[in-house]
Amino acid sequence: MIEELRAAARGVLALVIGDRKAPDFFDFSQRGLVGSFIAFLAVTGINAALPALLNLGGGASIFRAVMMIAILFTFQIAFSAIVLRQLKRLDGLIPYLVADNWATFFVTLISTGLALVGFGGDMTLIVIGILVIVIEINIARLIVTLAPLQIAMFLVAQLVGVSVGLILVGIAFPLSPAELEAIAVSTPPA
Repeated sequence: MIEELRAAARGVLALVIGDRKAPDFFDFSQRGLVGSFIAFLAVTGINAALPALLNLGGGASIFRAVMMIAILFTFQIAFSAIVLRQLKRLDGLIPYLVADNWATFFVTLISTGLALVGFGGDMTLIVIGILVIVIEINIARLIVTLAPLQIAMFLVAQLVGVSVGLILVGIAFPLSPAELEAIAVSTPPA
């Protein structure tokens, strides 16, 4: 697992810089898929539990955080699979999952680490957002090997899937009055 972790780290770095050798660092076998899901589940658990452990969660439960991540992930994958099926490229789903799971693992660790040392805020969010977009484009381009128009369709499908997931999360897990008040207090007046 440690060797797979190191190789995946090099693969994610290759995705960030757009290196065409990025696919060589990932294991697209069944074993590699399982390993990437273990990494994804580990970072999901850390991401869900850390705010509660550090008393930063504003009352949000670990169950709620995990369910929100699960719903968003499910919709992102489902909509990605729909587009890949339409493009007759369903063979790219497992490579996509492996690379995306590992990218999520490392980006989440980096963003959590930055937040813990005090580098939270809008600028960090923008930089992480740009990093995620670059990685997603390069996964579609280098891992799934889609053409430019197909990449656009693939990314739009993911965006739509996450948006539908967010709507469902908002319905299934509405914010409590205390959370709404905390948001209102922390938001500067216009």
